Amino acid sequence: MSDEQVIVVGAGPVGLWLAGELQLAGVSTLVLERAPERSPHAKALALHPRLLEILAMRGMEQPFLAAGRQVPSWHFGMLPDRVDFRSLDTPFPFMLALPQTRTEEFFHERALEVGARVLRGHEVTALAQDDTSVTLEIAGPSGNYTRTADFVVGCDGSRSVVRSAAGIEFPGTRATVFSVVADVTLDEPPEQLGSGWSNEGGTLIVVPIGGGRFRLAGYDAAQQEPGTEVTLDMVRDWSIRTAGTDFGLRDPLWLNRFGNATRNAATYRRGRVMVAGDAAHIHFPAGGVGLNAGVQDAMNLGWKLAAVLQNRAAPDLLDSYHAERHPVGAAIGASTLAQTALITATTPEGQALRAVVSQWIATQPELSLTLALEMTALGLAYPAADEHPLTGTRAPADAELFGLLRHGKPLLLNVSGEPLPTSSEFGAGLGIATHTHAGWKDVTAAIIRPDGHVWWATSDDDPDAAARQALGNLGVRF
Repeated sequence: MSDEQVIVVGAGPVGLWLAGELQLAGVSTLVLERAPERSPHAKALALHPRLLEILAMRGMEQPFLAAGRQVPSWHFGMLPDRVDFRSLDTPFPFMLALPQTRTEEFFHERALEVGARVLRGHEVTALAQDDTSVTLEIAGPSGNYTRTADFVVGCDGSRSVVRSAAGIEFPGTRATVFSVVADVTLDEPPEQLGSGWSNEGGTLIVVPIGGGRFRLAGYDAAQQEPGTEVTLDMVRDWSIRTAGTDFGLRDPLWLNRFGNATRNAATYRRGRVMVAGDAAHIHFPAGGVGLNAGVQDAMNLGWKLAAVLQNRAAPDLLDSYHAERHPVGAAIGASTLAQTALITATTPEGQALRAVVSQWIATQPELSLTLALEMTALGLAYPAADEHPLTGTRAPADAELFGLLRHGKPLLLNVSGEPLPTSSEFGAGLGIATHTHAGWKDVTAAIIRPDGHVWWATSDDDPDAAARQALGNLGVRF
């Protein structure tokens, strides 16, 4: 018998959210984190609408909304004309500006509240697995030790020890350009929040990060040596060349550099080991999608792993994690590479390209909406198990429906309003409750997964019989 049901390696937002999801389903979860303390630096600043919907599905959105700042539009490739989120069909038609440090605090609190254990200063150094368990070698504050687990999930970042030790390849492209990030105080900040500039000197955006500080981020065409330390004088020079001013910048809190290496793990699952977040996919930090995608990895995996561990589903359910999330990692990589091309387009030809694409976004609503759905993941649809067009898509954007999902269990939705006696009784035996949800056009019944995607839908005139058959084919109990 293993020491633990699940060990999550990495206590960033992805690992903490996954631990919370597993514990919500009754799975004992240990989180191991190499760093002795949480980083004071916020790598990410943006929570997109789909992540806010996920928070609402667990009854957690209000503290985030109170702590963050709503931004109705965001940039694609740091172009001057923004992609507008206000017309999106969601209770949260905006990006929420919130430093990753705060997000991690909330996720950590939630993980502990539902019973997860988090150990800091415990570094996984090696991993081996067989048909029944995974063995980890760990360097802790009191010395080296081993732990076994039924499953291990690597949420330990781009240089994942778990991924490497499990023999999971990480194909992709190496970094060819490098961005600059500077968290500083500005004595003369720009009047418009989120202002940006681009010319032959580079591309620069300035956003507030709270506490009277601002982040300068973008591309410095003159500083592309990856090993060069970023200094305040370097940032000042870049800002003057690009924006025409240094904004009175001073007192750096964090100066760093990121490359555009783009990789997607060959498989997100190898036996009893899985990877999520940056351990599964990395890309240029464009558009703020990284944290959001990683939490959606965890949301997809959590309920499936719990079902398998508790013998409520066959082990091959875990294969659907890779099948559904691997294409998402690939698509994000392609999108951020395209944005990298726009961000680094500092030649006259590149500046002309930026102007043309920006004008398209400003004048073609369909293009702007397409980009908004992609950037926010609201348009994401997993591969459908049947022919109904809604299968695999995100569930209806409805606050009441989100509230019904807060216990992490699926729902049978009665959309037609006609009685569903047979399917409701059968669903109850599977642990699936039935709720009436009117107003969904051309649908008579649907099953919603714990992660808020449509598991099955029908337009059948006899939804009770169709739903009974669909429930029997799920292969999962709750």
